[in-house]
Amino acid sequence: MHGSHDHSHTVTAKNETRMGLAAMITGGFMFIELAGGIIANSLALIADAGHMLTDFAALGLAWFAFRLARRPADWKRTYGFDRFQVLVAFTNGMALFVIAGWIVYEAIDRLMQGEAHVAGGIMVVIGVAGLLVNIISFLLLRGADRENLNVRGAALHVLGDLLGSVAALIAGAVIMLTGWTPIDPLLSIVVALIILRSGWFVVSESAHILLEGAPHELDTRDIAPDLVKNVPGVDEVHHVHVWSITQCRRMVTLHAVIGDAADIDTVVQGIKARLKDKFNLDHATVEVESRTCADHTDASHRAPA
Repeated sequence: MHGSHDHSHTVTAKNETRMGLAAMITGGFMFIELAGGIIANSLALIADAGHMLTDFAALGLAWFAFRLARRPADWKRTYGFDRFQVLVAFTNGMALFVIAGWIVYEAIDRLMQGEAHVAGGIMVVIGVAGLLVNIISFLLLRGADRENLNVRGAALHVLGDLLGSVAALIAGAVIMLTGWTPIDPLLSIVVALIILRSGWFVVSESAHILLEGAPHELDTRDIAPDLVKNVPGVDEVHHVHVWSITQCRRMVTLHAVIGDAADIDTVVQGIKARLKDKFNLDHATVEVESRTCADHTDASHRAPA
């Protein structure tokens, strides 16, 4: 167990460092892109700068979440602070919805107003620089733990920014070559739709964890019959509850009815071993009962484990 905890702390520290670097790079370039968007009168650049502002906040929150998660559990928070990462991921996903809505609104407004002067050359220069910055940030996050929902949420923010830089670059090139300025708001809408899709993924995943849902790849209906079939001494299993503290930290509780001749410690060890080997559940609480459920009558209670 100690080795597992040490590995977890090492991964968290790596995630924290990479998240912090990505936040610094993103925050620094945001001001350059905003200034370029105002000078060039480009909605694509301004929208991407606004997205980078929320990215900076999102990456900063994600960095803080990893830092907070390293704190040990206490008597008030017996599971520790790990779930703060999921809460941050949910907040970041909701922020993506707001960003996408604002970009679409501004793009439609600009299309209705008609053509406006946009400096394509500045857009190309800022677009190239933004693309490089976002590639660096994205590679930093790709090197972190990609199974972590907090990392994935932050990476999707950066990926949306990267696409925004590509859109600004393409729009600037089209304006320079053809003078057709509606390409700027039109590509902004495309980026907004991509951002919206990313936001939905992060929100749905994090909300499922916050609502104590079982891991998607696990069918909890399989657990009871599997334990009865494969663990000697187990006659019945019920009240199975599986949920996640984070995407990688899963919990399970269940009631097991065992025979009178069965040894409680041996059966409990067998149940926990099977849960770990078959279902990848290594944090299990097993309540052992005789023939009647302990929740329905006190006389039937044998022992919790």
